Amino acid sequence: MKNNVYVKTILFLILFQIDFFPQGSWEAIKSPTEQCLRTVHFVDSLYGWVAGDSGIVFHSSDGGINWVNQDSKTNNNIYSLFFLNRELGWAAAWEVTNYPFGTELLRTTDGGENWIKPPQPEADIFISCILFNDSMNGWMGGRPHALLKTTDGGISWKQADIDSSAFAHFPVHDIKFYDSKFGYASGGVFEYAGVMWRTTNGGDYWYAIDPVSAPIDPIWQIHIYDSTNVIGVGGDFEFFGVGLIRTSDGGLNWTYEYISMNGVAFDIDFRTDYEAWSTLGFERKFIYSLDSGLSWNSIETADSSIIYDITFPDSLHGFGVGRDGAILKYKFPIINSSGSIKDFVSPDYKLQQNYPNPFNPVTKIKYSIEEDGFIKLAVYNLLGQEVAIIVNEHQNAGSYEFELNAEGFPSGIYIYILETFNFKASRKMMLLR
Repeated sequence: MKNNVYVKTILFLILFQIDFFPQGSWEAIKSPTEQCLRTVHFVDSLYGWVAGDSGIVFHSSDGGINWVNQDSKTNNNIYSLFFLNRELGWAAAWEVTNYPFGTELLRTTDGGENWIKPPQPEADIFISCILFNDSMNGWMGGRPHALLKTTDGGISWKQADIDSSAFAHFPVHDIKFYDSKFGYASGGVFEYAGVMWRTTNGGDYWYAIDPVSAPIDPIWQIHIYDSTNVIGVGGDFEFFGVGLIRTSDGGLNWTYEYISMNGVAFDIDFRTDYEAWSTLGFERKFIYSLDSGLSWNSIETADSSIIYDITFPDSLHGFGVGRDGAILKYKFPIINSSGSIKDFVSPDYKLQQNYPNPFNPVTKIKYSIEEDGFIKLAVYNLLGQEVAIIVNEHQNAGSYEFELNAEGFPSGIYIYILETFNFKASRKMMLLR
């Protein structure tokens, strides 16, 4: 009984932090270069690397306060960087001026103090992403099409087996694995189509998205919630803006939507299970979500920086890099001495936190609206699936309270969303049986 109370207390504190702490902000930190930085990787809150044009690599062992220049042994632009731990890392540069053209692969076993050039992939392949599951097994993706696997630490690489669908051999922009069996990759060609791949056997065979469900834009980066739930980001520069692709059945079916924000999302990373960040590059903006990607807001980047790549090594630390040597660092939100915190909802429209919370199985939800209009109050699970509609009708301006009976719902975190023609707000609640 005592242990059960302890678990409930911890879960309540976690939920309190999720619901009431505002999103953080970003600050520009001193950069060691004015060269374009294209990739950043931190293995923990202290140890990280940035890399970019002309083969530059810089290493920090104090969370970005100081940076040490490392000799990468190349003058070519580095487009991808990955470290498995504080010692073992890989990088990919593009040779585009001297024959043979293609990827110049780099490897270090001492944290970048020394970089070596192992045997290179075949010519005319340009690698844009690297991922290692352990010291021996790794993946690379690139263009015009490359989905390569190594089982010997990068000494040799073999092209993966892929099905023969129409988009199967498009460029690969990102590769992620949930575990040793389940993995996903994303890619595509601008102004033609995007593509997603999935594997259920550790990459021995990959299946491409059905062309009927394929997005019209490339998918640049993906995030895996679990083996069946995945989100990817992309978009259209000219007309439609940021696009998101999702699956909730392990990649058998995908849905693609635009979120009414200008720009293209080049990267996505989650600070927590619920707070996501994505960079819009030339728009000089971040977009962020506080409800696992269901809804999004935008903020300007620090110093109006053009940011290409971001990473969160843990929930308190984040870094982004981009043009002109820009390095941004995430600032965790702090409550002031009076205990006040930012209110996310409009003063004229308010969606209150349900009470009690956590609950079992009945809770109450209160809200107020400023104008007469059509109101929808609905409950969603973390997959974005609507599980209950509480209100779906025209209402007069005023305050309202409704009861939700979640009998039959599985335990877990749910999101309830209030929508009118000009307002939308969401909060989380926990059903704890």
